[in-house]
Parts: sequence; structure tokens; C-alpha cells
Amino acid sequence: MKNKLFLLTFSLWCFYTLAQEKKALNITRTATPPKIDGILNDEAWINAEEAKDFIQFRPEMGITETPETRTVVKITYDDYAIYVAAYLYDNPKKIMRQLTSRDNFGESDFFGFILNPNNDGQNNTEFFVFSSGTQADAIESPGIGEDFSWNAVWDSAVKIVDDGWIVEMKIPYRTLRFSNQVAPTWGLQMHRHIHRDRSQYTWNPIDVTKGSFGIYNGELKGLTNLNPPTRLTLYPFISGVVNSFEGETETQFNAGMDLKYGITENFTLDATLIPDFSQAGFDSVELNLGPFEQTFSEQRQFFTEGVDLFTKGDLFFSRRVGSRPSSSITLNTNEEIHHFPEQVKVINAIKVSGRTKNGLGIGVFNAITGKTKAKIRNTETNTTRNELVEPLANYNILVVDQQFNQNSSVSLINTNVTRSGHFRDANVTGVLADLTTKKNTYNLEAEIKMSNVNLKSGTETGYSYELGFSKVFGNWQYWIGHEYADDKYDINDLGQQDRNNFSNFGVEGSYRIFEPTGIFNTYNFNGWIDYNRLSNPNTYTGNRLGLAFSGQLKSLHGFGGDISIKPGKQYDYFEPREAGRYFISENQLEGNIWFSSSYNKKFAIDVNIGGKTYFEDDRETNNIKFNISPRVRLNDKMMLIYSFDYDKINGNRGYAGTLTNEIVFGNRDRKTIINSITASQNFNPFHSLNLTFRNYWSTVLYDDNIYLLQENGRLLETDTTFGNAGLDDPNINFSTWNLDLSYSWQFAPGSFITALYRNNLFNYDSEAELNFTNNFDRLFTQPIQNSFSLKIQYFIDYNNLKKIFHKKSNASL
Repeated sequence: MKNKLFLLTFSLWCFYTLAQEKKALNITRTATPPKIDGILNDEAWINAEEAKDFIQFRPEMGITETPETRTVVKITYDDYAIYVAAYLYDNPKKIMRQLTSRDNFGESDFFGFILNPNNDGQNNTEFFVFSSGTQADAIESPGIGEDFSWNAVWDSAVKIVDDGWIVEMKIPYRTLRFSNQVAPTWGLQMHRHIHRDRSQYTWNPIDVTKGSFGIYNGELKGLTNLNPPTRLTLYPFISGVVNSFEGETETQFNAGMDLKYGITENFTLDATLIPDFSQAGFDSVELNLGPFEQTFSEQRQFFTEGVDLFTKGDLFFSRRVGSRPSSSITLNTNEEIHHFPEQVKVINAIKVSGRTKNGLGIGVFNAITGKTKAKIRNTETNTTRNELVEPLANYNILVVDQQFNQNSSVSLINTNVTRSGHFRDANVTGVLADLTTKKNTYNLEAEIKMSNVNLKSGTETGYSYELGFSKVFGNWQYWIGHEYADDKYDINDLGQQDRNNFSNFGVEGSYRIFEPTGIFNTYNFNGWIDYNRLSNPNTYTGNRLGLAFSGQLKSLHGFGGDISIKPGKQYDYFEPREAGRYFISENQLEGNIWFSSSYNKKFAIDVNIGGKTYFEDDRETNNIKFNISPRVRLNDKMMLIYSFDYDKINGNRGYAGTLTNEIVFGNRDRKTIINSITASQNFNPFHSLNLTFRNYWSTVLYDDNIYLLQENGRLLETDTTFGNAGLDDPNINFSTWNLDLSYSWQFAPGSFITALYRNNLFNYDSEAELNFTNNFDRLFTQPIQNSFSLKIQYFIDYNNLKKIFHKKSNASL
């Protein structure tokens, strides 16, 4: 027993020592760069120092590699790039290597190479190569995690050999941000993932119980006299689009360019000149019965890539740029809206961002959108007129963010929207702090924000703040916080918020394991309590408490569930759509359970079952929802995923309209069915064919009689029907169909040809009693929109052009 205790204590001491002392790798400059082909016979690798003895951090910490699965890495450099050679020993028959699109990890082993030229523990640049040959890259920091929307152009090659697989990489200096350095020390980490058992290893050990991964970087030494190159890359493109709808065909030709320019060694300008978003994906539109706007995630690459600084404080919602016009239309007698534009044209957009070696980050974003007019028709004369609904507008963001202590930051952010003429202008300013103790044990987050909106009626100023304290290490963790916004706080010109006027308190606690135990690789319990009030008037609105569990078995199957309850009366001040009025519900109980089988198998399945009910004397409401999503990996090149969602709620009560001075509610049954298919055929890392299909159908069937909302928040059932009250038929039958089929060919580094065919259908009527088949037939009586687009984008590196012209100049001498 004493011997076992001694060995355990000694092992823990060894791991603690390894975790505290950073490894260092010394590299030398090469005169002859290696050929990136996955064959390690280059002279540059002969005497290079080896990085080895990787340590596992998942599922268990501190375990060393076996000789059969050891990792050996060599690194060298020259005036243009960092070069990496990794030999990953393994049984080649066991290596998982599913072909996927870029940045999609899929079911593959991978090798990650992580650099931090500032060696600050907070700003990593990550490069991943999968055993299939596919690449992924990201920027990573504690505030945003890993951002895979960031893309760089670099070279890699993979070769499967008898005793494992080999990776070679070339990381050009233009992909990194650093200043002139005589003898720098860079942060360095290397990461290996063996997918069949989800084991993960790093060169420098990681303690997953506390801190972010960046603080566990080792050190790269031996670099000398590095001069960052001129960081100028150009992405010229041409595109053509053919649209057909209701027998009319429209063609469009676009040409433009995106560029990236290194203004200084650490700051980069990103610009899109004559933007082209013709191949941005469809939004997943849903029927919205609620009081808040429906928003969608960003799909335009310029607005998703490299925006980590601009997301500080959640004040930037990029879909605002180029969204619907901000102004409404004033109609005269006998006029109707003939056409109201759904989008505003983006003329151009730029981003300037970077961070100094001392941790000071600065970001500037600017976009300009053009004038947009709606068309109005006179119903008597049939003449039309145009009305300006969005003038020339300027969107701007300024961010200053100071990082320190490898885990903390203080930020100032300002967003503003200026519209030409007598239109709405807006300005929001926020001061943010994210502070973690030096030992990475406790965290304090604080934010205070102020909004100013200039309206025709005057200026409205609103305020908001958030404060949270948490324990961020160990098995037991907790968080306690408060968030507040007054009823004038409004960030929706360039940000996104569902509502203001709240004062919410919350407490959350969790227990998790970081190393396998029993049948589990990992599991996590967490519980929470929320207590909510309005800020004006300062009155109680509701509360919620719940428990959740999630876990992964050693068989790699996952499962979990949650249950929550809103006990007592809940006061909804937004569903009535009138200030000061509220709707009461009581005793809501909701729960979900889910199961996810191991994706290592060729066939896997995800299942989620949930429900919700209310315990009220005069109300019978129940909700059942169900999702099943089987996936089939037909081979390492082809993947098919089908998803079926069913959501049925009976006895739901909600706003249905107004009648004189009365707020009308309805008792309704709602059913939603979603079918979607995602399929991909990746011929190799450079050729891929992808299919995305989605059919959304939702019906809302109201009881005949209307309910009137009383001043006390209760509903009074009447004998009056919607028709007798003079209200429109409230029943809804809403369905959409979207199909995207795309082919992408990377014909040169960073250069793509993309062909896209898409079609879509839309139907909205009051036939809520149709069954699925009849509704499907009804949908296909609607006009279908077909679109085909072809886009060619080419990557140009200024430094490569300079080399070519230099060679030609020397040849002519």
C-alpha cells in the first residue's frame, strides 16, 4: 500500500513539475528549404532537433505516449517561412482519415501546430493537418475560443507509411503577425489527436482543470533576424449569376476584389471592394409568432473572418450591415406598397485590426451601404412612385483592448451608425473587463454600456451593465451574476438584442470530471437558478431553476438530459405588444433527454426527446418535441446526414391581434415538421461536391373563440369568434423549401472555382388543417426560384510576384 501511495505521489509530482516547466525547442536556419511532399529525405531535417515525449491531456492527463504511437517533430526556418516535419507513429490500418471540407474535422486523426509570436499566452495562431490531407486553421484567444472562420494560405502534405503517417508543413510569415525581431522566443505548442479513442496529446503538458490552453505553450528558440514580409495578398474574383422566377430570367455579372494588407508588422487591413455575396447560403427561416424579431447567423465570409476584436461586448451583429431598410413607408390615400426591398446594397467594407507585442489590440471596422428606395403604387391611377427608405449609411466600430497577465483584458468599444439626412442615427459605447487571478482560479467579468439613438422626436439614452464572478478551476465550479438594462437601452442599429428593460440575477454551479472514471470518459452535472425583474418599473417577472447532466462513455457514446421549472406566476410584459400590459402563465415544467452514438462507426444516430407543460387550473397545455438525425459515412469520401424534427404544442396561448382598445389572444395548436439532408462527396482535399436541403412546415390552428387580455394579466374567454369580431382568419400554414448543390475546386493555393445551383419555394396561407402530403402539393403550386452562379477567385501574394519579377530581371542581365 505504501509503495502504491509513493508511486501515485511521485507521478503527480512529476506531472506537476512538467506542467510548470515549459519545454523549449531550439531550431536552426536552413539554406535549402524542404520540399513539402510528405517524404522526409530533405537535408533540412538531417540535424534538426527533435520535439518528442508528448503528454496526454484527454481523456486522462499525464500519460506518456506508447512507443507504437509516439510523435516526433522537427522544425526549421528560412527568410520566408517556418517548416515542420511530424512523424506520427501508428498502425496505418487503425488511422481514421475521413475526407472533409476545409476546417471540418470530421472523423480523422490530426496534427496541430500552434504558434504565438508574441509569446503572451493569449493569441495563438493554429494550423491543423488531418490524416486525410485536409487543412484547418484558426486564431485562438481566451475571449473568443477558436475562430475557424479565419483562413490563411499555407502548404502541407500527408503520406501514410508502414508505421504511421507523416505531415510536412510550410507556414509563410505572411500568415503570422510579428515585428522585426533579432532573437525572439515564440510560444509553441504541438497537438496530436488519435480519433479512434479520442486521445489527445501535446508537446508541452496541459492542465485542463484550469486556465486556457495558451498559457501552456512551450517555447521556440533559435530564430534570428526575422524580417516580416510585405503582407499584401489580393483575391480578385469574377462571378456570374442567372436567376429565373415566374418565367422571367435575370442575369448578373460581377467583378471585384478582396485584399489583405499589413499596414505595420502587427496590424492588417482587410477590405472588400465591390462586394459579391451571391453565393452566401440560405437562411433557416421559421414561422415567428413571438414579439421579437427573427435573426439569422452571418454567412458572408468577409463578416465572419477575423472579427474577434469586434465581437467584444456583443455589440456587433454583422447582419445589420446590408439588412432591411431602417425606415417605414408613409402611404397616402389609395396607395399600396408595390415593392419593399429586403436588403440594402453594401458598397464596400474594411477592417483594420491587430495587436502589439505589449498586448494592446486595436480594431477599426467601417462599411458603407447605398441608398435604397421602395416602390409604391396608386390603386386608382395605377401609377407608381419611389420613396427613400434607407439613405447612404456609414457603419463604424472602434475597439481598444489591452491584454495582460496571460489571462485578462480590459476593453473599450464604440459602435455608431450614421445615416444621411433626417434618418435614425445611433451610437453605443461599452467598457469591459475580464479579469482572472494569476493562478487561473477565479474570474471577474464586468461590463457597462451606454446607447444613444437620435430620432426625429429627439435623443434617447439608455444604459446596461453586467457583473459576474466565477470559480474557474477544479471539479466544483460556480458562477454568480447580475445583468441590467433600462427601457431606453437600444443597440439594434449595429448590434442585436431581443429586448431591454430587465434586471436579472443568476447562480450556477457544476461538478465535472477531467479524467475517466468507471464507465465514463467524462461527465458534467450543473444546476442553475434565475430570478428576473423589469428595470422600469422595478417589478418581478419570473424565475427558473433547473438541473442538467451530460456524459460520454468509454465506448464514445454520449447521453444527457435536463429538467427545469418556472414555479409560480410568470409575468410576460412583451407578448401583449403594448407597454405596461402583461400576460400571466404559471408553473411551467420542461425536460429533455438526448443520446448520441459514437461517430467512429459508419452509422451513427442522434436522438433528442423533450416536452413542456403548464400546471394551471384553467389551462391544458402540453408540448412534445422530437428530433432524430441518422448519419451514414458510406466511405471516407462520402457522408450523408438526415434530420427529422417534430414539434407539437396543444393549448398554446398567445397574441392574435387588437380589437378597438382590447388586446386579443388566441388558444392555438401548433405543429412544426422540419426535414433536412446534408450530403458531401469529397474526391480529395481540393475537390468537393455538397448538397444541402431543408423543408420547413409549420401550421397554427386557433380555437374559434377569442380571449381578451385583462388588466390583471389573465385571459377572459368570450363567445365571439374571430370572424364575428371582424378580425382576419388567424390560422397559418407556412412552408419553405431550399436546396443548394455546390461544387468547389481549389485549383491553386487559396484559389477556387465554385459552381452553385439553388432553388427555393415559399408558401403562406391560412389552410392550417392540411396534412403533410396535401401541403407539399400546395407548396409546389407556388412559383419556384432557380438560381445558378459561377465564381472564380484567385489568390495573389505580392511577395511571390516580387520573386517572379526579380528572377526575370536577373535573367535579362
